[in-house]
Amino acid sequence: MSIVDIDRFVADGFVKLEAASPREVGDAARALLWRQTGLSPQDPGAWREPVVWAADLTGEGPFGELIRSPRLAEALDELCGAGGWVPRGSLGNVPIRFPHLPPADDRGWHIDANAAQPDGRYLCSGRPETMLLLVLLSEVGPDDAPTRIRVGSHRDAAAALAGRVMDPFEAGPLVDAASSHRPLAYATGRPGDIYLVHPFTVHAADEHRGDEPRFMAQAPVFLTEPVSPEGGNALAQAIS
Repeated sequence: MSIVDIDRFVADGFVKLEAASPREVGDAARALLWRQTGLSPQDPGAWREPVVWAADLTGEGPFGELIRSPRLAEALDELCGAGGWVPRGSLGNVPIRFPHLPPADDRGWHIDANAAQPDGRYLCSGRPETMLLLVLLSEVGPDDAPTRIRVGSHRDAAAALAGRVMDPFEAGPLVDAASSHRPLAYATGRPGDIYLVHPFTVHAADEHRGDEPRFMAQAPVFLTEPVSPEGGNALAQAIS
């Protein structure tokens, strides 16, 4: 029995892995991030920015438990193929979105840069080399700035980018226009849940309409082979 719904991933371009790690692991990671920011959940008067960026660069403690979760590894094997992905050492960037503030101007529809270039830049490619993990580190309901996802948009973006390599700021409007007809889903859940997102799936941040800050890591997983329709894993099937 599969740990994730592979057919749903192929059709929708993403799938949710519930309780990839126990909730208390996500809670512990969030506590460390509060300390890193110098802010406090008990002092909302100090929340003056709509987005504060934190990061896990070490993979120690609860961060390592999250990114090295056996359940996550099993899910990645199912989608990328055994040996088809490179284990991460850390969660990476963690945007924290705060309520009751004017929203940041960072909510455009896009796909993430997914291909390394010889000059060190990362661009959006028709043969992506990464997929995206959204790791929830707080309770995220529909009002808590969940990432918005256009269901099935991976096929639109794959067609729009076929044979092309583009700057992310140029690729964003292209994939936005190509996928604007798609229905929406929202990356909601509990600490320890992880969304596995196809590299072509079009997504965007959302305005925070709730009451509690939202913590979520954005972790790219490097693939051992670029995604192409000729591949034999679920990433390839999703665009073939």
